[in-house]
Amino acid sequence: MPTPTKGPRLGGGPAHERLMLANLAAALFEHKRITTTVTKAKRLKPYAERLVTFAKRGDLASRRRVLGLISNKGVVHELFTDIAQAVENRDGGYTRITKIGNRKGDNAPMAVIELVLEPVSAKQAVVAEATAAAKRDADKAAPAAEEAPAETEVAETEAAPEAEAAATEEAPAAEEAADETAAEEKDAK
Repeated sequence: MPTPTKGPRLGGGPAHERLMLANLAAALFEHKRITTTVTKAKRLKPYAERLVTFAKRGDLASRRRVLGLISNKGVVHELFTDIAQAVENRDGGYTRITKIGNRKGDNAPMAVIELVLEPVSAKQAVVAEATAAAKRDADKAAPAAEEAPAETEVAETEAAPEAEAAATEEAPAAEEAADETAAEEKDAK
């Protein structure tokens, strides 16, 4: 588990804090999102993410370890079946904290902590867009590269070694970029 912070604890003693975090985690896994104070949400985040990591393993030892912390078997079953399956492709960042303002009674800063159950495909969409842009740039560079040899014949007589070195370095780089974008498009499909 994460290293406990020094100084005052959430509840009063360390045992009360452990019970509070376990109850908050159980409520988070049951309802998928809860509203609490910012301090409790920040303390709950690493605790809950650690439990989700155990659930992703899915073995008996991990289930027993989580059952030692959260006593509600129904919540643990939901964590190991539904939540772990929803985040199996995600490498971390299973929770999200959003600040929502202050509580009316005591002006405590409040936050919503929720499970991030969306698929990871948003990043893949950005990567696909970047590869498409790189391919467009490579296609634009290819006609320019075809025109460049005709112009360089005249310039070769003046500065032959420098022009040849620059042309030979640019051509393989453009071909490699085109090959990489084609391979990434295959992977994306």
